[in-house]
Amino acid sequence: MKITAVHLYTMKIPLLTPFKTALRTVENMENVVVTLETDEGALGFGEAPPTAVITGDTIPSIAGAIRDFLAPKILGREVTNADEMHDAIEGAMVHNTSAKAAVEMAVYDLIGKKWGIPLYKLLGGARESLETDITISVNDVDTMVADSLAACSRGFRILKVKVGTDVELDLARLSAIRSAVPADTVLRVDANQGWTPRQAVRIIGRLEDAGLNAELVEQPVKAHDVDGLRYVTERVHTPILADESVFSAADAVHILQTHAADLVNIKLMKTGGLYNAMTIASIAKTFGAECMMGCMLEGNIAVTAAAHAALARGVITRIDLDGPALCRENPVVGGAVFADSKITVPDAPGLGIERVEGLIPLNI
Repeated sequence: MKITAVHLYTMKIPLLTPFKTALRTVENMENVVVTLETDEGALGFGEAPPTAVITGDTIPSIAGAIRDFLAPKILGREVTNADEMHDAIEGAMVHNTSAKAAVEMAVYDLIGKKWGIPLYKLLGGARESLETDITISVNDVDTMVADSLAACSRGFRILKVKVGTDVELDLARLSAIRSAVPADTVLRVDANQGWTPRQAVRIIGRLEDAGLNAELVEQPVKAHDVDGLRYVTERVHTPILADESVFSAADAVHILQTHAADLVNIKLMKTGGLYNAMTIASIAKTFGAECMMGCMLEGNIAVTAAAHAALARGVITRIDLDGPALCRENPVVGGAVFADSKITVPDAPGLGIERVEGLIPLNI
């Protein structure tokens, strides 16, 4: 099965509510979709969101990377040689991890279709379903409490609360949410690089003293400040999750080897695709650490790929794949199925995606 054509589209989906973090505010999900055609008539799907404040990627840069650098490297290649295909994609250019992830997930979709097997089974098949958290965007206290209660009423047991804009206000937000939601609700705190190391130690210590029982705190300091991340990890009891600090396998080794964080967050858009994501999961297992499988603001194509990866590795113990749950509609036919917080994937070949409706051809 050889790749004969690469096509680019955009997919725009309105969100239920604006997605707000310490870094950005987004009202619509507008992502790049790539499809790969083969000489056997199969179609592989991939997706990449523009997340300039984290990955540096925009819609024009993703499209340009795929069109000018990645597509020429994969056209005419045999898709079933996953190792060779990965090397071709990885070696086509530096950075541009979102573009690489979109192309590579489409390749893996085709590999699964070639052999007639779901991707998670192809990758390892550790389990059959996942439980995701749902993001509570940073807002005023009353809005965040209302959003948290609405999420719990939808059946979500785990809340990922965005903070990091104001230390005292962050404490008020988290305290109010903890008081309002059911006692068995799990709170994950995501500062999105919003605190200094000293602020992080102070606020996490106060959360611990107040008995808020946060399961973890994600990326409390700037991505490049690994020393600051370790400073925090060494001084608090709450587990610290490295997110923006871990893009590559080498980053994961450095973070875990120096004990800068307790866990690592794997995101396909940071790693550049499934191959590197699986490598990071193996590295974490070697160090005796656990992983979260996360996502940017991704739709059902990319989240389906991430769900397959998470299903394939037992070391991935925490799931943050709520992108489609934040959307008003789902144009993807097939793929991952969301039943409140439970995610399952179809027992169909590859990603299990049949088609995507409403795609807009991208001519950049």
